Amino acid sequence: MTVLQGESLRKYNTLYRETDSLYHMVAVRSGLSDTAFWILYAICEFGDGCLQRDICSALYVSKQTVHSAICRMEDEGYLFLEAGRGRDKHIRLTKQGEKLIEEKIAPVIEKENDVFDQMGAGNQEMLRLMEEYVRLLTAAFDMQDNR
Repeated sequence: MTVLQGESLRKYNTLYRETDSLYHMVAVRSGLSDTAFWILYAICEFGDGCLQRDICSALYVSKQTVHSAICRMEDEGYLFLEAGRGRDKHIRLTKQGEKLIEEKIAPVIEKENDVFDQMGAGNQEMLRLMEEYVRLLTAAFDMQDNR
């Protein structure tokens, strides 16, 4: 069976994989698993005390994967879980976790911000096009109810 892929799709897929690989290398250099890296990154976005379910939703990662990584980071002394309402679990950073974010995650976010600044108005157009691509692809795959 032959499936023809357009040049734009091929280029997009290559760039997507290259970006994913870049972040994997950043995580490895930081001494973190990909999931641990993204959990700490999400804590920067949501703030200390965010919920596990918010991280799962933001990362598009299963609860089991997030929970396993959180348990490892808890064992390593970077964070702890605090009971919330009902079954909610708040993720709290320890001093060691705050230091890890300051040393490993904050510099990544600073570099990302610098790159977006360098792109100027082009970054807004890129984001608009990505949103449109995801919206159209979601509709094409009939996934509206699964997100």
